[in-house]
Order: sequence, then structure tokens, then C-alpha cells
Amino acid sequence: MAYTATMFYAGLLGLVLLALSARVVRLRRSLKVGIGSGGHEALDRAMRTQANFAEYVPLALLLLLLVESATAASPWVAHVLGSALLVGRVLHGFAGLNLDSGYSFGRFWGTLLTWLTMAATALMLVAIAVGRWVL
Repeated sequence: MAYTATMFYAGLLGLVLLALSARVVRLRRSLKVGIGSGGHEALDRAMRTQANFAEYVPLALLLLLLVESATAASPWVAHVLGSALLVGRVLHGFAGLNLDSGYSFGRFWGTLLTWLTMAATALMLVAIAVGRWVL
């Protein structure tokens, strides 16, 4: 199996990480900060946004890959899950934490979509594993 859906979303999410990383680098250069944030709130937020992405996306992509490889479900299942993850991470990264460290539409919905995607894939995998043990 080619795992085309996971490859597609991994590629797009890789580009999102590069965009978030470029923002950190731009801020570091403009603020002349080599390590840490130098006490600059905007750099703190940019670094935290990038780190949050790096914390969630690898496991989410692994879960998506396992769902895509372990099920005979329509490829659209992987696309729905991958799309939700992508939209969630874009909302969180560009309309959420990067703009405001408090509540925001992007941060709330980005986090929710990411968590729902991870919960759905995790539960699907647990069900598949239990089903295989029982049979």
C-alpha cells in the first residue's frame, strides 16, 4: 500500500512547520536574540507555537499512518482525518497562539480539531487491535 493520504498530509504539515520555523528565525534576527526569547513576548509565542506543533504532529501523523495501513476503510477516512489535522494545526499556528497567548478562535478550534483527530485515530486503532485479538 502506498499510504498516499499520510504522505500528502505529512508533506503539507512539513511545509507548515517550515513556515512556523521561519517566523521564529525572522523574529530572532530582528530582535537580535540567539537563544531563548530574550524576554520578547512575540518571540515567546512564536517559539511556543512551533514547539506545540512539533509536540503534536509527529504522533498524529503516526496514528494517521497506522489507521491508513491497518484498515480496509475508504481512503476518504484518512483524508477526513488528515484534513482535520491540517486545518487544526494551521488555525492554531497562524490564527491562534501566534497572535495571542490567551483565548482565540484559532487556538481553541485548532486545538480541538487536533485533539479530535488524535482521539478518533487512537480509538480506531484500539478497536482494530482488540478486534484482531478477539478473532
